[in-house]
Amino acid sequence: MNGTCFAHRMLVAFSLMLLTLLLGCSSPATSSEAGQSSTAAEAEQAEQAGQETPAAPAGEATEVDRQSEQGSAGVSASLPAGRSGRSPVPPSPPPPPPLREVTLPDGTEIVIRTSSRISTKTNQPGQSFVATLEQPLVEDDWVIARKGAEIEGIVTECDPGGRVQGVARLAVQLRKLSLADGRTLDIQTSVIRKQARTTKKKDAQKIGIGAGIGAAVGAIAGGGKGAAIGAAVGGGAGSGVVLASHGEPATIASETKLTFKLTDPVRIVEQR
Repeated sequence: MNGTCFAHRMLVAFSLMLLTLLLGCSSPATSSEAGQSSTAAEAEQAEQAGQETPAAPAGEATEVDRQSEQGSAGVSASLPAGRSGRSPVPPSPPPPPPLREVTLPDGTEIVIRTSSRISTKTNQPGQSFVATLEQPLVEDDWVIARKGAEIEGIVTECDPGGRVQGVARLAVQLRKLSLADGRTLDIQTSVIRKQARTTKKKDAQKIGIGAGIGAAVGAIAGGGKGAAIGAAVGGGAGSGVVLASHGEPATIASETKLTFKLTDPVRIVEQR
């Protein structure tokens, strides 16, 4: 009986020891599993926190965006022109050259050729006429007025004259010049005068013819005395004809070459 009780106690004690050993071995594993579970939970929480992180406000770039833009700018700067994705800016055009300017001094010659006949018989004072420029006006390499450019002139004097001792007189000058750029320039020039030839010889012939006719008529009418009276009357009639008539007109023929000179300086500025 006693032996049976002892054996039972030993079995219980052995069972307790075995249970203790089993519990001791299983505790570290449980702790490791608990640590792994905690780590997984923390990772899940971190992931959720990352998903719930609010986006940066509009207009504010994050640090990652700034680094990305800086990197892109560096790449664009390192690329050759034409490969950066942007069109190259064309260079600015050079400024235009300054406008040329010249002053034609007084005394500058202007050579023209008349286009039509000018005469005291057909023209009047103040009447205009047209001519062409015979020689171009050039300053360095700038052609101010081309050969053949239109010139406008004016008749300043037109006196038929021709009464006994008087002769016809004609005077002209220039007032407008057509420039190579199409503008018309007002100018003041010297005056060119023309005078008709004297007619004294023709006048004497007219008087002599009148006297001869009068003498012949007088001789027929009353002999020698009548011839003398007729000559005087005929001479007087001839003189009257001369006094009543004009002499030859003063004339500038068409295609006449004339040289005028500026009397006032002229300033000319180039026009674009």
